[in-house]
Amino acid sequence: MNTPFRLAALALCSLLTACQAVNTTSGGAVGVERKQYMFSMLSTQEVNQMYAQSYQQTLGEASSNGVLDKTSNNAKRLRTIADRLIKHAPLFRPDAAQWQWEVNLIKSPELNANCGPGGKIIFYSGIIEKLKLTDDEIAAIMGHEMAHALREHSRESMSKAYGVELAKQGAGALLGLGSDSLALADAAVQYGMMLPNSRGNENEADLIGLELAARGGYNPNAAVSLWQKMAAASEGSPPEFMSTHPSSNSRIASLQAAIPKVMPLYEQAR
Repeated sequence: MNTPFRLAALALCSLLTACQAVNTTSGGAVGVERKQYMFSMLSTQEVNQMYAQSYQQTLGEASSNGVLDKTSNNAKRLRTIADRLIKHAPLFRPDAAQWQWEVNLIKSPELNANCGPGGKIIFYSGIIEKLKLTDDEIAAIMGHEMAHALREHSRESMSKAYGVELAKQGAGALLGLGSDSLALADAAVQYGMMLPNSRGNENEADLIGLELAARGGYNPNAAVSLWQKMAAASEGSPPEFMSTHPSSNSRIASLQAAIPKVMPLYEQAR
């Protein structure tokens, strides 16, 4: 086995040794059942607290700069959509009912939104305005971002990074690696282990987000039109092999395959 792949194997072994196998959510109608490996010394509460501090800092800076939007029609739309989706989060994990959920809008041209650990949601006005998003499309984005938090993808990524770092620290002595070999091995780990897992996380968030939106009474077909808009807005993005996100075509195909599973939930919620 050559050096890069030996480091990748070491990283995987380190991850499995130092981490516990868990499943942070129930599978739901979309059937997300993958086992996750979490570093045993990094708790959900610790990650949530760390992110809550960062979130409040972001809001404080936005408020100081006069770009924290609490009153516009779009801010009201976000709160309404969030209320309808958040009440279904405990179906995937009961403790989400105790999370201190928040949703805020920041005036910024960037096409971005996120939901951090513990249910801290931020939308940037650019994504709503430039893509002319409908409520259904906003719900698709919000559900996707909420799913990242419910699945604890941030804690999972931190756990993987710990495993890789642990392997790198021991690799020099164990394998006699120099800096050039370590750099090559680092790239092998990134493209062979980290990026595919990140794309897997994105697929999980798409599926759970689709179900959250449907349960909230938002048309799941809007997830397809959303990613068509996103694809048109992100021309020149890196190929799927080098990206943490699936390509637009594979993402849309996966969503279209899952829509029949959640359409009855949408019809029931309307």
